[in-house]
Amino acid sequence: MRAVGKLGYERPTPIQREVIPLALDCRDVIATAETGSGKTAAFLLPLIHRLQAGTQGHTRALILAPTREIAMQTTEQCRIMTRGTPLRTASVYGGVAMAGQRKALEGGYEIIVATPGRLLDHYRRHAASLGQVEILVVDEADRMMDMGFMPDLRRILRALPRQRQSMLFSATMPVSLLEVAYEEILTTPVHVEVGSPSAPPATIAQSVYLVATERKTDLLLGLLQREEMESVLVFVRTRHRADHLARRLVRERVNAACIHGDRTQREREEALGRFREGNVKVLVATDVAARGLDIEGVTHVVNYDIPPIAVDYLHRIGRTARAGAAGEALTLASREDVPALQSIERTLGNPLPRVEVPGLTEMEPARVVAPASVTPGLRRRLRSPVGRRGHR
Repeated sequence: MRAVGKLGYERPTPIQREVIPLALDCRDVIATAETGSGKTAAFLLPLIHRLQAGTQGHTRALILAPTREIAMQTTEQCRIMTRGTPLRTASVYGGVAMAGQRKALEGGYEIIVATPGRLLDHYRRHAASLGQVEILVVDEADRMMDMGFMPDLRRILRALPRQRQSMLFSATMPVSLLEVAYEEILTTPVHVEVGSPSAPPATIAQSVYLVATERKTDLLLGLLQREEMESVLVFVRTRHRADHLARRLVRERVNAACIHGDRTQREREEALGRFREGNVKVLVATDVAARGLDIEGVTHVVNYDIPPIAVDYLHRIGRTARAGAAGEALTLASREDVPALQSIERTLGNPLPRVEVPGLTEMEPARVVAPASVTPGLRRRLRSPVGRRGHR
């Protein structure tokens, strides 16, 4: 516990308080918790504790992540936590040379954090030895399913020992994912559910600005002049819009960068690094950055484009107000965005407050926020897996 204290952990978050004892007891776990709740430490701390006992020199823990950024972030956190121990951690993901990854895999690094596709590339080349894996963690499982990784995940599962501990973490838990988890990944798991997947952290102040599409950039520039907007993550719908908006902000002397899927791995790492360090005030991103990234100190999230799916709104705004901090989420909505906005409000169960800016925002169209057709309580009963525990 002394090492944990040095890392800044004083009290466990609810998900950590529920999961860590189960993981230390070698139970299979399926965990659902809102973004920013501390899921990564919930599986890393017991994993590291267990691996310090036993032999070294081969892959003993495999952590699967849907994106390079999440894999990089988890690897960095794991390396910090394992300082002073014999455990070694390597990350395996696409977009970079395979040689260094192959060396780590063949060198028997104890903890491997990987995206499924690149791990399979190494496995097919006989560089990855997975036959002695003791612990499997599937992180951001719903995103992995959305991105089409289930066939790759099944191939990886076939290469792993049947006798192992498996833990699956996700911000949401659709029924289709539960079926796969129970049938193919986990053995008599305990289901931990903390918070509501349909509710953002209470420390996020949310608001909506109704604005014509062609005036969104002008409104954003005005908002960025506010002193309190110190570290701002701006979400847009497409890669082209990310590039275009970032260039416009730079022309207006706003310190901005952008990340999206067409950027090289080096460009993405550099932009994220500068944003984390405070050298860039505004990071413009597509949804590649909306899930799983733990960017400390984000004061504001701006939905320049409204996401088409309500749950993506929750993942986006969850990039602020991390670990109980305060944050603000601003949504710029045009008249074309109203149906998507109403879907978000139905998911939340209440309307979001509107903010007017003279000369920029528009009049409020008629809006009706109907109650969700499936209540959170009914949704939980519909998916009612065996062994549930956690908070309501």
